[in-house]
Amino acid sequence: MANRVVVVVDMQNGVLETPRFDREGRCARINQLTAAADQVIFIQHVGPGMEVDTEGWQIIPELQQPDNARYVNKTACDSFWQTDFAAVLDQHDIKSFVICGCATDYCVDTTIKVGASLGYRITVAADAHTTADRTYVTAQQQINQHNEVWADLILPGNPVLVRDTAELLREWRPH
Repeated sequence: MANRVVVVVDMQNGVLETPRFDREGRCARINQLTAAADQVIFIQHVGPGMEVDTEGWQIIPELQQPDNARYVNKTACDSFWQTDFAAVLDQHDIKSFVICGCATDYCVDTTIKVGASLGYRITVAADAHTTADRTYVTAQQQINQHNEVWADLILPGNPVLVRDTAELLREWRPH
């Protein structure tokens, strides 16, 4: 059973063609998390310009992909919708995971809310998810707002935790 699981959402060439907030810093923190994890699962969006095995579908080169990493393709904002994500988690007896990636306000948000509603214990890496500026709000404002909302979601018995990468890494160190 993997105790330290990191799920990386949509950190793909096609997704990050659009400039994203603090790409370099977010990638550095994702790499710190995946290096310390027992298991890493990359979620990859499939769609126009991001067909399986195309350049747009590939994980961005800045991210390290551990040899034992697993990969799940999706076609919607929800990583659970019509995918084998839940089956992969169940197959490996994974009940909790840390989530990071792109985009905060779409695929990361939807996956967190659906996953927590399904009973998975989710911790958000507060400083390892990103998005782009939108019409009415900046990327940084959205990231801060989503971190606040996720921390305050009402899910009795299964709160979503929101922690900085450094705090997660400290918690993962052997005592």
